[in-house]
Amino acid sequence: MYFLKSLSNEVKSAQLFFYRLSKTKQLVSGALFASLAAFFQSAGGFLPGIGFFISPLSTAPILFCFILSLPLGFITYTLTNLLLLIIQPSELIIFPFTTGILGMGIGASFYFFKKRLYIIISGATLLTVGIITLLCVFKFPVLGPVISKNFSFSTAGFIFLFNFLYSWIWVELSLAYFKKSKTFIA
Repeated sequence: MYFLKSLSNEVKSAQLFFYRLSKTKQLVSGALFASLAAFFQSAGGFLPGIGFFISPLSTAPILFCFILSLPLGFITYTLTNLLLLIIQPSELIIFPFTTGILGMGIGASFYFFKKRLYIIISGATLLTVGIITLLCVFKFPVLGPVISKNFSFSTAGFIFLFNFLYSWIWVELSLAYFKKSKTFIA
């Protein structure tokens, strides 16, 4: 079955290439990824309309950093939050619980799991927990006025199904990126 098929070694070769870089280059890469993530996330506030289509791309830099190195991923995630605090504080409540946690969940799960299904489920679960936290704990209408701020299992199930599809797209995009980058690394 497609979801239970083992992943190829493209991610492992990218990690090995990354570990051969000096610590300085690794940290500079993390800082560049953090600034890119902060730029994408704050695009919704700076460019109303089209910026809301750009802001989901802030998942990619976090995801790639977590895939390359778990410590670098945490540094990049933290630095992105600090940059958003300075650049666009209104996005600071959204990023850590949505796009940032999705990148963290998928990227870190590449270390622990070798099957697509487990990686997708872990990303979808973390994103669902983040969205439910925003909706029910902080009472922040992250999904607009359509979704109630009160917890219900049907709402959580609907959110998880959407997040599963969304996480699946990100996993496939990241695998395609690493498959393509293997030609540049080798």
